[in-house]
Amino acid sequence: MAQEVKVPTLGESVTEATIGEWLKQPGDAVAQDEPIASLETDKVAVEVPSPVAGVLQEHSVAVGDTVEVGAVIALVEAGAAPAAKGDEAGKASEAKDDSKAKGAGDAQAKESASAPSSSATLSSDANQTLSPAVRRAVLEHGLDPSTISGTGKDGRLTKEDVLEAAKNKKSGGTVEDAAPQQAKTADTGTSGGERREERVKMTRMRQTIAKRLKSAQDNAALLTTFNDCDMSAVIEAREKYKDLFAKKHDIKLGFMGFFAKASCLALKDIPAANAYIEGDEIVYHDYVDISVAVSAPGGLVVPVIRDADQKGFAKIEKDIADFGKRAKDGTLTMQDMQGGTFTISNGGVFGSLMSTPIINPPQSAVLGLHRIEDRAVVVDGEIVIRPMMYIALSYDHRLIDGREAVTALKIIKEAIEDPTRMLIDL
Repeated sequence: MAQEVKVPTLGESVTEATIGEWLKQPGDAVAQDEPIASLETDKVAVEVPSPVAGVLQEHSVAVGDTVEVGAVIALVEAGAAPAAKGDEAGKASEAKDDSKAKGAGDAQAKESASAPSSSATLSSDANQTLSPAVRRAVLEHGLDPSTISGTGKDGRLTKEDVLEAAKNKKSGGTVEDAAPQQAKTADTGTSGGERREERVKMTRMRQTIAKRLKSAQDNAALLTTFNDCDMSAVIEAREKYKDLFAKKHDIKLGFMGFFAKASCLALKDIPAANAYIEGDEIVYHDYVDISVAVSAPGGLVVPVIRDADQKGFAKIEKDIADFGKRAKDGTLTMQDMQGGTFTISNGGVFGSLMSTPIINPPQSAVLGLHRIEDRAVVVDGEIVIRPMMYIALSYDHRLIDGREAVTALKIIKEAIEDPTRMLIDL
């Protein structure tokens, strides 16, 4: 008997989604609760599981279609489906990798002699299992997806996997990371001198990001104040206690924990930076929920560290590490990103020296972190070298005055330069 596969409840106020990709094709065996489709919502990707074990009979909608909660998207014929199909595929993939590792030299010679074009690099099966973003990245870099190990859920390829393979290829990596030379030539069009364009529909998440950022510019009076801070004390503390911290808490001691706690001090003294405007009222919070900007395959997401002001360094670092892993795997939920009273965005991990971060509506302030670099500074009348970081606070000037914004950023700077302040609440 055929069972209907319906769009599940997606979260508060979310009523529709877009079919991002089909993880299973008609005729494929599926186990109960095995994901068969990925939906793109305004904030996250949501996987749709099969309600029963059986065989996927048909797709009722196509990739790119918009579907509402409760809509039927597929039919599964219930029956004794071989639930181990995924396991067998995984074993086959492992065997394939082992075979490649043993005969890398032969494979390299063989590939260079019979490399396919970039359009042929993606077989019809590969096209069915790769997300649009991954497919674009594979074509752009002229890679063979079957030679790249996936780190996503159930071993699926992520965009980061493709970019890492492309990076290894440029630095002279193994045959598994390298693209066929003919594919590269066909993709760039160097042989014929032709120039190409590609039109790709924006994902629902990217459209939402664009709308929210533009809305922030249109509706808020944005302004940014800057400062710089000497990272010597934090670096020294991390170096001194990193081993003990990791041994006790099973997590690395990072910089974000220090900035989260320093921000809590600032928000306690400057409550307007932890508030937002709703109509003609200001909504203040007696708690601090910090949204942390995290890079995900589909775009930037901002999961929330709840009650950051009540948590210690270890719990904050564990929350951040968990968010980073789940963002890469695509398993963040709507609940993870709802709320948030203040945001921290770390562009330094990508090498940014200075930026003007944009607020995350309806919040009124965002702290921007940047890369640490040794600079010459004057200390007690002498020129010395110190590890310095520029920090920025963008804020809604309708709610936060310049004096308050500058003061909040100064509190953060002082707490980072003298972490003892965070212990004695100064």
